[in-house]
Amino acid sequence: DHFVKTEGYCTDVFFTQAAKWIESVKGSQPFYCHLATNAPHGPYIARPEDKKLYEGQGLGDDTENFFGMLHNIDQNIGRLLAKLDEWGIAKNTLVVFMNDNGGTAGVKVFNAGMRGSKVTPWLGGTRAFSFWRWPGKFSPADCGALTAHVDFFRTIATLTGTKLPALAETQVEGRDLVPLLENPAAPWPDRTLITHTGRWAKGAAPDTAKYRNCAIRDSRYTLVSERGGEKPAWQLFDVKADPGQARDLALEAPAEVERLGAAYDAWWQSVQPQLVNESATGPAVNPFKELYWKQFGGGPDPQRPAGKVPAQE
Repeated sequence: DHFVKTEGYCTDVFFTQAAKWIESVKGSQPFYCHLATNAPHGPYIARPEDKKLYEGQGLGDDTENFFGMLHNIDQNIGRLLAKLDEWGIAKNTLVVFMNDNGGTAGVKVFNAGMRGSKVTPWLGGTRAFSFWRWPGKFSPADCGALTAHVDFFRTIATLTGTKLPALAETQVEGRDLVPLLENPAAPWPDRTLITHTGRWAKGAAPDTAKYRNCAIRDSRYTLVSERGGEKPAWQLFDVKADPGQARDLALEAPAEVERLGAAYDAWWQSVQPQLVNESATGPAVNPFKELYWKQFGGGPDPQRPAGKVPAQE
């Protein structure tokens, strides 16, 4: 691995390089391109021309940049899809576009009626979109089934005709989305999905934050504990009737609280053996910095504030 110095706005660079690579391999072999942008993550820095689209509306600098970054991603996606058409491979190319969490700087302007934002257990923090585009195989449709990121792996395995090894079959928790992609109304057994922000004080016992910023949900109810700790502070919401999570039903439906709470406790207990890094000590220096210095020379700069790195990194 080595560092390559580039010029231009990073999201543009990522998409341009992805398009170049796809063009170099298309037609000669099947390809998989995973493009993970850092936008619209903080720090919120949009191209000036993209930010300008949202100025003068009283949104504030962060929000203007946030929306500008989103606009830039949209434009790059459009250009990439146009390339697939130009190359004549759109009908046999699957494009999956998804995000990883709720919004940040833009939620004060628009949050689709959802409560909360990133790093919260509310739907506004945990709900994400997932678009699957394959003109030669899937028809446009909306699907409201309860799905999750963990379903991606098994779905791609099915679509590529890949048989999972026996050991993988025992480990993969996700479901195959192909039935829903082919027919959004296909039968889909209910399930529970669990969220925990996974953040507690370094060195603290995980159980002290067992019920802090966590949630468990099925297709109808979501049980949320935002301010709990070793004990829960459960709130219950019917997300079909109340997707904005405004009316707490915990006192009205104690059986649902008990049912989902018990499922959450079982999950928490099941993951304890996997918390193997609680006492781990990380490297004194970020390994990527060391690789950068090895390639280009130099080293830690005592004049540079902690956490600041050269742009090329």
